Amino acid sequence: MTPEQFRQYGHQLIDLIADYRQTVAERPVMAQVQPGYLKAALPDAAPLQGEPFEAIVQDVERLLMPGLSHWQHPDFYGYFPSNGTLSSVLGDFLSTGLGVLGLSWQSSPALSELEETTLDWLRQLLGLSSQWSGVIQDTASTSTLVALICARERSTDYALVRGGLQAQAKPLIVYVSAHAHSSVDKAALLAGFGRDNIRLIATDEQFAMRPEALREAIAQDLAAGNQPCAVVATTGTTATTALDPLRPIGEIAQAHQLWLHVDSAMAGSAMILPECRWMWDGIELADSVVVNAHKWLGVAFDCSIYYVRDPQHLIRVMSTNPSYLQSAVDGEVKNLRDWGIPLGRRFRALKLWFMLRCEGVEALQQRLRRDLDNARWLAEQVEAAEGWELLAPVQLQTLCIRHRPQGLQEDALDAHTRGWAERLNASGDAYVTPATLQGRWMVRVSVGALPTERGDVERLWARLQAIVAR
Repeated sequence: MTPEQFRQYGHQLIDLIADYRQTVAERPVMAQVQPGYLKAALPDAAPLQGEPFEAIVQDVERLLMPGLSHWQHPDFYGYFPSNGTLSSVLGDFLSTGLGVLGLSWQSSPALSELEETTLDWLRQLLGLSSQWSGVIQDTASTSTLVALICARERSTDYALVRGGLQAQAKPLIVYVSAHAHSSVDKAALLAGFGRDNIRLIATDEQFAMRPEALREAIAQDLAAGNQPCAVVATTGTTATTALDPLRPIGEIAQAHQLWLHVDSAMAGSAMILPECRWMWDGIELADSVVVNAHKWLGVAFDCSIYYVRDPQHLIRVMSTNPSYLQSAVDGEVKNLRDWGIPLGRRFRALKLWFMLRCEGVEALQQRLRRDLDNARWLAEQVEAAEGWELLAPVQLQTLCIRHRPQGLQEDALDAHTRGWAERLNASGDAYVTPATLQGRWMVRVSVGALPTERGDVERLWARLQAIVAR
């Protein structure tokens, strides 16, 4: 493909994306296809000769679009928002088109310095002090893995340069909420702690970690001859957006010299609103925190921000310095290869930079406040309606709801809940997420897609009532 062909076809793709965003509300939210539909429609091998680009674009609409569930749809209420503002999409497009890599500062100086600058802008917007430094990772899963590796090395005085975990006399213990994201368990396993050394800490009636239960678990491990290592607290748990109390947890962690990592992948975006920062009370007691800018905030996936208070420790754990990457300015600059697992990195800061400059902070704040207000409105309707239950506090923009018909036996409630949620999703009219809470099925309604307005939420409420009535 020549630059002139790229210019021509690129315009076509931009038009396709713009048309898609304008008309996405006309499509069924959830894909209406069966497993294997696409594999059956595609050839068994790659073409030997190049095909016209027009044919590829036609197949995007003919083959791919029917197999997409549309996260940018105004009636998408599943999982958590994964918003991609069009301004950030253009930043991502430019990043891919430039094709530069950040192996070191010298390999692309602007890449490194823009990431450093934009993450400091975001740090200020989130209300974090100047003690914090940030780096872009791909997802919160990677950020949590990096945090637990750093915790492991601090507790073992850098065992990685000696015998590793195999040489440790005492098992290292990680403490997490029973409602922590599954990626936390996965990170602990990949970091070598072992499932037997992960402690699930009990939660209170609002599904938040109980500090006294954490203190008791640490005491039990110390008595058993184990070595407490790290605590992972969550602000905005996946099931209910519960908020672990950071200050008392942080005080316990500091008393026992434990690494405190805060998973704020979802709720972190809300910290651009001063009125929400009470959720982060005690954040300065943490060692690391992750905020997924590619969720509610609106940066196109992937853009997970990992902030640390001791970057020198992170660099010591993650540093790699082969001769072909060394330069005369290494002592003056930030080499991002030493801030995470991969050596190479894309120019991901462009999409954050584009979004912050094009949208502006006030517009971002207004959109988040809109979503919070819409979630509160829906919560009020659920609480006031006969037969409907709100199962957890609405801390952010996610509701946990259940419909309980009069006279329905308890053992039939789960089937009823999953049934109406599946019918709603299959209809294509809206998308919600069934999940379990305290061993019973409920439905999560996560408000926050870019185009979702009050009228869309009102229409969802009418659909919910109609579908359970049927």
